[in-house]
Amino acid sequence: MATRLPSAWKDELLARTDIVSVVSGYVTLKKDGRRYWGLCPFHNEKTPSFSVNPDMNMYYCFGCKATGDAIRFVMEMERAPFMDAVKILADRAHMSMPELQDDPDYERRRSQRERLFAANRDAARYYHDTLWKPEGKAALDYLHGRGLTDGVIRRFGLGASTNQWDDLTKYLIDKGYSQEELNLAGLTVVKEDSAYDMFRSRVIFPIIDQYNHVLGFGGRAMQKDAKPKYLNTADTPVFNKRKGVYAINLIRKSRDLKRIILVEGYMDVVAISQAGVTGAVATLGTALTNEQARLLGRYAPEVYLCYDGDEAGQHAIERGLDILEAEGVPCRVIYLPDGLDPDEFIRQRGLAAFEDLQPMRPPAYRMQRLKLQYDLSSQDGRTEYAKKCAELLRTVRDPVDLENYLESLTVQTGFSRDVLLAQVGAQTAGKDTAAALLPQREQPARERRARRPDGYKTEQTLLSLLATGRLPKDMVKETDFHSETLRLIAGRLIGGETPDAIVSDEDLTDSERQEAGEAFSLLTGAEIDNAAEVAGDCLRKMRIAHLQQEMNQLTESLQTLDGEKKLQMLTEIQGLSKELEQLKQQGR
Repeated sequence: MATRLPSAWKDELLARTDIVSVVSGYVTLKKDGRRYWGLCPFHNEKTPSFSVNPDMNMYYCFGCKATGDAIRFVMEMERAPFMDAVKILADRAHMSMPELQDDPDYERRRSQRERLFAANRDAARYYHDTLWKPEGKAALDYLHGRGLTDGVIRRFGLGASTNQWDDLTKYLIDKGYSQEELNLAGLTVVKEDSAYDMFRSRVIFPIIDQYNHVLGFGGRAMQKDAKPKYLNTADTPVFNKRKGVYAINLIRKSRDLKRIILVEGYMDVVAISQAGVTGAVATLGTALTNEQARLLGRYAPEVYLCYDGDEAGQHAIERGLDILEAEGVPCRVIYLPDGLDPDEFIRQRGLAAFEDLQPMRPPAYRMQRLKLQYDLSSQDGRTEYAKKCAELLRTVRDPVDLENYLESLTVQTGFSRDVLLAQVGAQTAGKDTAAALLPQREQPARERRARRPDGYKTEQTLLSLLATGRLPKDMVKETDFHSETLRLIAGRLIGGETPDAIVSDEDLTDSERQEAGEAFSLLTGAEIDNAAEVAGDCLRKMRIAHLQQEMNQLTESLQTLDGEKKLQMLTEIQGLSKELEQLKQQGR
């Protein structure tokens, strides 16, 4: 698909794309020198090794060797095909796709999205301003009654809608929006010849995405008999409730987040955040979806499910675990006793009690849920419970975890560890330990790099200097490089290609891409500022290495020669030795 894009158009897209801004939508970055650093989104790490180089418009991880340009980054993070990632970046850069540049309908859709985002933003400001006016008193009293401070109300941008039919609609039309646009945004309901506000007499929760676009709203009714209690914006051209989560815009700004806590409702998020709980988000009036699970997996190493303690909440947890595990997102469960929801629990028992709750791993939680279905006072009940738990434990790959679950199950059922292990299916010939469950370790996805020859680091440095574009023309030649891969990359740089275009080339092997990304990410500020001087030193060192290798080969060949040929070779070695000494003297 990549070859279908005109090179000039793709170059313009990358030139107009701020890769730091793109990556910051997923990774918390901190500037250090010329680069930005953060925790790699592609592998678990505690010390930042992921770098973004705005000068070369590319990223590189010194840990897992992931590298590429903005397009490749979006492909990896969104799990999107090449063209889908290009479209995402084209929208950000306000560029038409090449085949759609003369398509008026495409331009209309793009312009429409921008108008709907703007209408939602103005509506959010209107609702927030209304909250502090006399007509918003009931909503503000409700929020204060729930224990919320003015500070947290402002942080989440909470608002109020009046009890009038079309206050917001009139306000936005006066600002220049059309009735059709307001209807498309889900702000106004149009029926026959009448138009009225979607939200009336409600506390308003703006739904904001990770890019700070206001997508839609959730509204809680003020009147006790109002139905539904919570009303959410329907799907629109800019909002799909399956794909976003509430408060993801605040999560994106959090640093060193160890886990995300997924709760059921907007108020739970706001209330427990005020109490001091970090990383709280909620789904948007739906059960957890695969799209939401993938989104959450980008922002923290684990997701904790903390739904209401009633039976409905527990069923939702079980479904949520299935979704998270299917998407490969590590997860646990915070179980709330006595049927409480997170807000109630913290208000009644305090933040310390909430933090003392021990997150349960999925097998332990599922075993707890299974326990409710059987009468463990009877032999039949214990037997069936043990069999069902054994089915669950077949998926456990960590022998220590498995041993803990078996120990607990032994206490609960009375069956011996060996019997339970046999039921799990771990007993094999001569093996009766939990380790028998473990599969053979697979080889890493990325091939191990071959041992590099002497002088490789110097060639890498020279290639990196060449990539800066700061070297005099013709100072470096493709033939200066002995590494086949580095010679290939150098040729492309000399031919006018940019580093970001090279590392994103789909024709490169993973190994070649990693070598290119590693080389392009070597330099410090001082080396870049003195590029020509450092390059000259690299060329001298490479020439010394080449001469030394040539002399060694000739010296070995002397043993097989005699007479005139031997004298000729000795003369040649002396000449090389003299040149070698001169180069070394230059270095001194």
